[in-house]
Amino acid sequence: MAVTDDAGAADDDALYVLTAVLLTPAKFPSVLGDDYPEACAALGLASLAAGYGLVLGQDGDGARWTVVVDDVSLVAVAIASWDCGMEYDLSPDARTVVAALPGWPLAVAVAAPGVPAPHDPEPAPGDEDQQPLTPPESDVWGPAQRRLGADEIALRWAAWREQIDDADFARDHPDSAFPTDPEKAPLTGVRRVLAEARAYLDTPPPLGRVRSSFASGDARILRADGPGWSLVARTDDIAFVLLDEEPGEVLPVGRGPELPELLKALDEMAVRPS
Repeated sequence: MAVTDDAGAADDDALYVLTAVLLTPAKFPSVLGDDYPEACAALGLASLAAGYGLVLGQDGDGARWTVVVDDVSLVAVAIASWDCGMEYDLSPDARTVVAALPGWPLAVAVAAPGVPAPHDPEPAPGDEDQQPLTPPESDVWGPAQRRLGADEIALRWAAWREQIDDADFARDHPDSAFPTDPEKAPLTGVRRVLAEARAYLDTPPPLGRVRSSFASGDARILRADGPGWSLVARTDDIAFVLLDEEPGEVLPVGRGPELPELLKALDEMAVRPS
């Protein structure tokens, strides 16, 4: 399949690029898994250290395709250019294509002009059992939705942080990291998350379970995931926890006596973008 940005005329063998994302240990679509190996496995890929680029687009019939390429640098440059509002012709060499997977794992709000509306392709002979990739449903709660929620907090940290009043945390209480009036079940879940995150310091988790990204000043945005939970924190501030068993709930964790040291240690072991 040829990859092109030019959707002026339909070509059944071409892919008209709509967007692209990275699939690397430090940055991968969290809807696919809690860590990098799990995300790769969801696409049937080996978890190569260098990672992949995922190019999402439509063919000449309008069918959705996710093309996996091993030219990570090219895809990274394209994404950076688009983020800056610049045009970039993302056309990976055919020799870099690792796989062409039907469907999209993420929701894409745009469509290629001059071709039919986005739809899943018909399965090729012999591939009738291969289900197209689909984005997670928005009206249910589960691991994918929990991780997407954590993505949203990490992306818009300031907006979420301003909703929390530090006075809500009881400074003179042994559990001062927690709000003064939490329900028992969420509080138990948050304690479990902190204990499991702390255990990562002794037994390193799979690659990508703990990731660190840029924040203002000298701080970092820290992201950790585990079975049934996600944690988002700023290393110089508080943390937020999301749980599979608490649909839609975002649970704050104050600095308290132990969180700063935990965040510092997790950040030191975290995978960072190169």
